[in-house]
Amino acid sequence: MSEHAIEFLRGWIGEKVQCQHPPVKIEKQAETLAKECCAQAAEEGILLEDIQEEVGDIQELIASRLEEVAEESEQQTTSDKPSE
Repeated sequence: MSEHAIEFLRGWIGEKVQCQHPPVKIEKQAETLAKECCAQAAEEGILLEDIQEEVGDIQELIASRLEEVAEESEQQTTSDKPSE
């Protein structure tokens, strides 16, 4: 994958993939975000094939990151609660 495509994908995921409150279904959110990512990549002249060659299925990658973010948020919420 080109360096430009890698930088784009990292930046895009960092900006867009965040925990939603209340939590939405990860697969549906991942599908929506994958479509947005593909559209924005195309606008910037980045071929979808370049991204897929490196990371495989973009929707699966985004779903995985959403799960990580949700777990981090849940752990942070749990650790912020005062001890009884």
